[in-house]
Parts: sequence; structure tokens; C-alpha cells
Amino acid sequence: MGACGANPQQRPVFYGANYRFWSFSRVETSGGIRASLAGRYASALFDLARDQRQIESVGNSLDALGQALLDSRDFAELVSSPLVSRDEAGKAFAALAPQIGLDLITTNFVGVLARNGRKGQLQSVIRAYRRLAAEHRGEITAEVVTARPLNDDQLAALKAQLRGRAGRDVTIDATVNPDILGGIVVKLESQQIDASIRTKLNRLASAMKG
Repeated sequence: MGACGANPQQRPVFYGANYRFWSFSRVETSGGIRASLAGRYASALFDLARDQRQIESVGNSLDALGQALLDSRDFAELVSSPLVSRDEAGKAFAALAPQIGLDLITTNFVGVLARNGRKGQLQSVIRAYRRLAAEHRGEITAEVVTARPLNDDQLAALKAQLRGRAGRDVTIDATVNPDILGGIVVKLESQQIDASIRTKLNRLASAMKG
């Protein structure tokens, strides 16, 4: 058995500058997050944030990184490009951290992602962490896809509607996919509501063939 009673497959998977990050298996009810690579990184980050009582602070920092990915094409390309070296990515993350107000845990974490050659997992890690944090708060996560970003009022209205449907608080995991053309796709637990224009057009095309 390893540290904290973990077996050899549950040893630390990566290290930060001032922290040791662990990835332990535990009961998972939010879609098998820990089965994916990004999920394992997010789980290790979440476990550390929980132990340090910094879940909200780390979540805010990840939200800032997610917003930077949306706002800055250069940053998004740096994260996604395989041509950017690990060292270059690490320096870029270190330079960005104080500009967008990342906390120390998240700053160290993104440095680890860069050094491990996993910077391309950043967006997926952010989404997985949000789900883990929502689960920790007793909320469920609704995956929402729209052709264009929702504004704050639209998000608030949608959250209220979904809360009424689910009977408890809902965290929205919103993504943008122009391919759906318009409308919205919502996945809430085992239910999926597809009100996208693309799906409506496909149904119309199928009906015309019949």
C-alpha cells in the first residue's frame, strides 16, 4: 500500500512547485469523470483544492482561464497547438497567471499541465472540475450547447427553468457549437432536450423523404 493507504495504481500522478497532487479513486456519480485523462487531472486538482479549502478559489481561477480561452485567440492557439514546446507553454502560463489573477494552486497546476505535455487538456479539465465542484455542493450539472454564447440573463433564466425541472440547484456547463446553427441542446442527467435548428432541419428533411 502507498501513502494514505493508496495502492500502487493510486500513487501521486504529478507534482506542482509547492504541492503534491494526488489522484485517488472514489465513488463517482457524475458520468465517470475520472475515467478520462482530463478527469484524472481535474480530480487531483479538486482533491487538493478541497484539502486546502480552496475549492471556490480554484474554481474562479479556472473560470478565468476558460474566459481567456474564449477571449484570446493567441492563448487558445497556444493551448491547442502541438508546435508549442512544453517549456514555452510553461512560460506562457506563468506570465498569464498574474494578469488574470490565478491563485497559487491553479498557477502551479497549469505549469504541471504544460511540463507534462497536457496543455491541450486544459478546457476539458476546467469542465471536469466544474462538475466535481457542483457535485460537492450537492448540485447536478446540465450540459448546454448553443450556437452562440448565452449572456448572463439567458443563463440565469435557463438555470431557473432547469432548477424547477430537476428539483434542486443546477450548474450549467455551457459550450458553443456553431454547427447546431441555432437553438439549444440540453443534457440533464439521463434526459436530453434537442431543440437545435440543425436537428429540426434534419427531421424536416427526413419527413420530406417519406
